[in-house]
Amino acid sequence: MSMTEEQASWFAETFAQILTNVGRAVLGKPEAVRLIIISMLAEGHVLLEDAPGTGKTMLARALAATVQGTTSRIQFTPDLLPSDVTGITIYDQKTQAFEFHRGPIFANVVLADEINRASPKTQSALLEVMEESRVTVDGTTYTQERPFMVIATQNPIEQAGTYRLPEAQLDRFLVKTSMGYPDHAATVELLAGAATRDRSAALSAVITSEAVRDMADLAATVHTDTSVLEYIARLTAATREAPETRLGVSVRGALAMVRAAKVRAASEGRNFVLPDDVIALAPSVFTHRLVMDPEAEFAGATASAVLEQVLASIAAPQQRVAV
Repeated sequence: MSMTEEQASWFAETFAQILTNVGRAVLGKPEAVRLIIISMLAEGHVLLEDAPGTGKTMLARALAATVQGTTSRIQFTPDLLPSDVTGITIYDQKTQAFEFHRGPIFANVVLADEINRASPKTQSALLEVMEESRVTVDGTTYTQERPFMVIATQNPIEQAGTYRLPEAQLDRFLVKTSMGYPDHAATVELLAGAATRDRSAALSAVITSEAVRDMADLAATVHTDTSVLEYIARLTAATREAPETRLGVSVRGALAMVRAAKVRAASEGRNFVLPDDVIALAPSVFTHRLVMDPEAEFAGATASAVLEQVLASIAAPQQRVAV
């Protein structure tokens, strides 16, 4: 059953409330906040890559405070172990039985701070839970509750003591984006409130975790015309065929685009997806999934430039689809 116009209107109103609430803590970054909320309602994960002090951690905390659910923070360090993330099985002498102690990954919103500081072995502990929403420890599988979202941060300019995220890890992030520095007006407002160290602490929840699940389920019913699906398929195929890339957008990436486009459409009060939704989301959903050919990269080619060329070379369907 497709989303009705009344449901689309309610979705847009609720989305705006979440956006406004998070915006009270994260000033001057409505587009970045909007993208994070889209990812949450598409049941995806977010990688925030930016310079220090731009509000990455604040954004994650503000979103966690807005959703009335469980939250956790994992500070990734070189000595962090996989069991420090997923949990560990411990023998209880009183009960004479093994008990599983859940790790911080078992929360609705998980902040993985400076994720690229942990070793690849520890990073791999996130692969199963980010893709399948479950964790397997000592042969036993534990299911993660919905909603579940990982917001990871990393610093692109500080390379000492960091590890490059593997392609399999990057592909599990629905979007990769950056915050950037606030504009002049937002900077002045931040400076005026310098005494407040954590603006997210003053936020109250405006939506329950159950409502987030309902919105995610509702967004999945947004109509996506075959012409739009064919457009996404042509875009992803073109990224794989580009001579500058070694790997293009995966099938997982194409599916992520469909889910994100549905949420974006609903957030604007529409019960159908437009090609404009795909075009607007492409830089954040597709770019980090492109693995460049080393020779092309050495010659100055970038993933962003390849994607721009692909978007320019493939015509979007013109027909407006309504239901």
